[in-house]
Amino acid sequence: MNGVPMSNPPPLHAEDRPEYERLLGEALRDRTVLPALRAPGAPTAEQLRSLALRDADGVNAAAATEYAHYTALRDSLRATPPTADGPAPAAPGLLGQLRSANGGAGLFPALTVLTPILAWAAALVLLLVGYLLQAADPTIALARPLITAGWVALAAGVAAMAVGVIGLLLTAIRDGAAPAPPGTDRELAAELADARTEWRAALRERGLLPYLHSRLPAVPGRPAPGYSSPDFNSPGYSSPDFTSPGPDLTSPGYTPPAFTSPGPEGITGSDGRPDFTGPGYTPPAFTSPDDVG
Repeated sequence: MNGVPMSNPPPLHAEDRPEYERLLGEALRDRTVLPALRAPGAPTAEQLRSLALRDADGVNAAAATEYAHYTALRDSLRATPPTADGPAPAAPGLLGQLRSANGGAGLFPALTVLTPILAWAAALVLLLVGYLLQAADPTIALARPLITAGWVALAAGVAAMAVGVIGLLLTAIRDGAAPAPPGTDRELAAELADARTEWRAALRERGLLPYLHSRLPAVPGRPAPGYSSPDFNSPGYSSPDFTSPGPDLTSPGYTPPAFTSPGPEGITGSDGRPDFTGPGYTPPAFTSPDDVG
């Protein structure tokens, strides 16, 4: 992709906005942005984030060519039916087994929500009854088992909540990776991955970073917008010649500059020094102390 701007760039799709936000977060932590954020009068990172999210379509227009290529390949991959001789699907894991047949939320999400609630409710009841019985009559043998069961139920609720959070994170990672389904054209999937990488790089370098720099004060050491360093390897570049000889002070044709000292004509000699014997020279008139009196 050459990154030539398009006359009618495609808008940023809703499914690509999370990726745009991730790249925006990386750009706000870039080494060329952080010093400018600390400069006096600079907007905060949250203000810049809000502006960049509002202007997402305009920022993404800088990478319109790469984005159009990426979305076209993605649509083509989705429209291509899987081949019949594709690899057999792997055995479904725990998350796949607990999902419903139509792809929606099944038993697993329900368990992750209900189990901690039920466990904590049971723990509250058991601990309340156990401590009341113990307070009423310490000799009652049932109080201690109820208290123990209450603490066990409380721990079970915490463990169930941790398992649910881990499961949700694994599901988010799996869905974010978006592996190609079995039977998908592998060459097309590889081309799609390359196009996504190119779009991400173009969006960061030509879209997000210039957008952030344009809204931040200039800091020493940061290249100005539109600056490009000289190409020292280009054919037209030649370094200055520091080895050329200077003027030969001993050559016969060299004439030194004519320096003359200032002064009235007749007072200075041919060598520029005062001529005390010249006809124009008059010595100062000194008087003795007696003449002053």
